[in-house]
Amino acid sequence: MTATTPELIVLTDLKRNPALPDQLVPDHKLRACIQCGTCTASCPSAAYMDITPRQMWRMVNLGLEEEVLHSKTIWLCSICYQCHARCPRGIPLTETIAKLKQMAIQKRYEKYKESTQFYRAFSDVMRIYGRMREVEFMARYFLMTNPFTALGFTNMAVTMLRRGKLKPELPKLGGEGRLDKLFKRVAELEAQQ
Repeated sequence: MTATTPELIVLTDLKRNPALPDQLVPDHKLRACIQCGTCTASCPSAAYMDITPRQMWRMVNLGLEEEVLHSKTIWLCSICYQCHARCPRGIPLTETIAKLKQMAIQKRYEKYKESTQFYRAFSDVMRIYGRMREVEFMARYFLMTNPFTALGFTNMAVTMLRRGKLKPELPKLGGEGRLDKLFKRVAELEAQQ
């Protein structure tokens, strides 16, 4: 008797983008995945993902763009580089997940809006200051999602302020950010590819 999985996907019924793996990683590197599962075994967040990293890479290779971009897997990646470091084929998995996040943001997928806004707020603060300013980062995040959620963190914020763990600083209101030139240059280089 053979075991069947409930995750069977009928490929003929799905819209596929066969060029997806090559759009994400040049030189057919992603197609070299041997489905060994090392990425999933190495991932500290895999237990919380709706599809495992191994399944996600298979879906990417099959061109199942919509399914991958609608999953919460890309948003739960903690960018620890464990999958990348341990991949026997040397596939740049962490950078590829970052590209998938960018695609989801560009296509304005709203299913995991909080994750998208968290990613965007973090990126904005880093671009402006060149380092993390936690108070402004959290303020930006809560303003982008639900400002009333911040009320649930009031006790923790007061405790951290009292202990000197948070240092409120006035936000930068104008001018060029410390990493603006770097972000612009990266955008130029990405546009050339």
